[in-house]
Amino acid sequence: MPGPGGDPLLCPDRSAILNSMVQCYPNVDRAFTALADPTRRAVLERLGSGRATISELAAPFGMSLTGMKKHIQLLEEAQLVTTEKVGRVRRCTLAPYAFEGISMWLQRLDRFAQVVERTKGDR
Repeated sequence: MPGPGGDPLLCPDRSAILNSMVQCYPNVDRAFTALADPTRRAVLERLGSGRATISELAAPFGMSLTGMKKHIQLLEEAQLVTTEKVGRVRRCTLAPYAFEGISMWLQRLDRFAQVVERTKGDR
């Protein structure tokens, strides 16, 4: 059975999974690692209003292009951002469906929290 977003790599067989919060969402780990850094979160917020070059993204931080490229590379590896080379410039955009896996994982976590909340009085 395909996992979230129809990707069979995310959760190939839900019936065999004991800890689906961990095993179903391998890309979520990379995404949360990328989101742990405030600079990368700010970059994602900026890209939420439209694409930008690496130079445009680096400027508000007073950061070198090399430093920003490293942040962008990590965001690309987490499948949150895509880049495209146009001439001498690299343009960055939010990846389509970038936060789908995270959203699905958080929904599962929320359902778990609701169950815990409902069972508090059972003790």
